[in-house]
Amino acid sequence: MGDMSRPDISDGERLRVRLDLAYDGTSFAGWASQPGLRTVQATVESALETILRGSVGSCRLTVAGRTDAGVHARGQVCHADLTMAADDVDRLAGRLNRLLPDDVVVHRAVVAPSGFDARFSATWRRYAFRICDRTEAVDPLRRHEVLAWPRPLDLAAMNAAAEGLLGEHDFAAFCKRREGASTMRDLRELVWSRAAGVLECRVVANAFCHHMVRSLVGCLVVVGEHRQPVPWPREVLAAAERSSRVPVLAARGLTLEEVGYPPIDQLAARAARVRGGA
Repeated sequence: MGDMSRPDISDGERLRVRLDLAYDGTSFAGWASQPGLRTVQATVESALETILRGSVGSCRLTVAGRTDAGVHARGQVCHADLTMAADDVDRLAGRLNRLLPDDVVVHRAVVAPSGFDARFSATWRRYAFRICDRTEAVDPLRRHEVLAWPRPLDLAAMNAAAEGLLGEHDFAAFCKRREGASTMRDLRELVWSRAAGVLECRVVANAFCHHMVRSLVGCLVVVGEHRQPVPWPREVLAAAERSSRVPVLAARGLTLEEVGYPPIDQLAARAARVRGGA
């Protein structure tokens, strides 16, 4: 139940509030609101509306990266333009967490600096995809965040193949196309490591297309199983069209770990530049 003992905090100035949050995506139909479905956006917006005594749609969130159904986030960022006193923002994270379900946590709520836009000010997003390819290391307690794989994967081969995908390219071969949307992206990091039997792929880019990370990882896994040679992912990239030989791996292995932003004095310029090219 909401905290009805506190006075209405909807009085105040219009403020842009930044929220940093994490969620287990297992039971969500993704970030974006969809009629009749449980989504992260709708869940958090509903809690905000309860706290601010607002009407439906009055606490609209803008997010750094829209995650798909089943994808998790440890470092998601969003903002909302809210009418409230600045002092009340300091208590907002705690109040939200008392209303939110256990699979969503707001780590921080602050008044955003001038020019901040959770989506358009961001300069990069970092994801991790986790796979366990050793039966003896599979942990059922991590089944919602680590994808169990039935065959061993060659770490060195996957890293060698990943090098050919780095840089700014048209990633149409690894994206689910959306009408009018560009598939040009700057892939800055794509590297595998192994710890305690779990393979982790670290993926960093300025932004990502729909299904891009899960397709990139799927392509590298094909190489890791020695079903295709190391140069193959580069050939797929050059073809610039979707291939049925590139699997889109299960969403549960994917987590949005972090979103990066420029210095405060560059936030507005960054947002204007990206929005203009969107």
